[in-house]
Amino acid sequence: MNSNLSKIIVIAGTNASGKSSLAIDLAKKYGGEIVSADSRQVYRGFDLCSGKVTKEEQDQVPHHLLDVCDIEEPYSVADYQKAAYKVIDQILQRGHIPFLVGGTGLYISSVVRGYDFQEETIDAAYRNELEKKSLEELQDMLSEEAKEVVGGNNSDRNNKRRLIRLLEKTRNGEKLTAHNSPRYKTLQLGVTWEKGIWHRRIDERLKKRLDQGMIDEVQSYLAAGNSPKYLYRLGLEYRCIADYLEGKYSSFEEFYDHLSQAIKRFAKRQMTWFRRDTEIHWLDMEQEYFDEACELLDGFYTK
Repeated sequence: MNSNLSKIIVIAGTNASGKSSLAIDLAKKYGGEIVSADSRQVYRGFDLCSGKVTKEEQDQVPHHLLDVCDIEEPYSVADYQKAAYKVIDQILQRGHIPFLVGGTGLYISSVVRGYDFQEETIDAAYRNELEKKSLEELQDMLSEEAKEVVGGNNSDRNNKRRLIRLLEKTRNGEKLTAHNSPRYKTLQLGVTWEKGIWHRRIDERLKKRLDQGMIDEVQSYLAAGNSPKYLYRLGLEYRCIADYLEGKYSSFEEFYDHLSQAIKRFAKRQMTWFRRDTEIHWLDMEQEYFDEACELLDGFYTK
């Protein structure tokens, strides 16, 4: 990698891992600014559903790429990468350290690895046709080359949006893979916990957010006459709460148990994604992890 590349810090982690609070503490110590890498926090509103940091926390350190579009607007990984590059370069120009923080592995990888995105050629009729098909039907339609691209990566193989894009590229004669061009040198820190502690943290955060009014966020959105289809597309809290409000659960307890388990399964998939990246240094959260992070940062910036 080019030694002249500007340096950035990545803090990756799953739901309820504590990555946001760690990032704030590190950014305060090192004069940094935080760039969110969360595919749901780009949408305005739904602060509790998406787990955004509070206004008080945002006041402590500048935060970027929160609330950039409405939930009805499409927002791709390429859109995110373009916005992240712009913000990161502005932070560097101010002489500050960019901290890329979040749990959306694809967002983080798009910046760290420097994905080269080709201009999308969209045939609306063909895309609509594909969106009506089941996951299994889409998998069966993949060319041999596309199957090799997906390989054994279940997060890609089970992602309808990813499969649809591969089928569109195949139909248009586009390259299915692209050469990456990293723009930054990165230090990647990972935040996670032992399974029992991790699950307890997820439940504690879920209960807190429900008490703070997470259901009200969705209820207000639907009461304004908005369609629930956008909530279903974003999944997890949005979908489960919409289903709860429509009476699809027999009780609040059934709703809570289902949502709690869904979040834990999602967090496990997040970890599967992150564990594939051997460049991530996983902090020992049961020890002095802040001091460990500071030691790593000091070494990274004195090289």
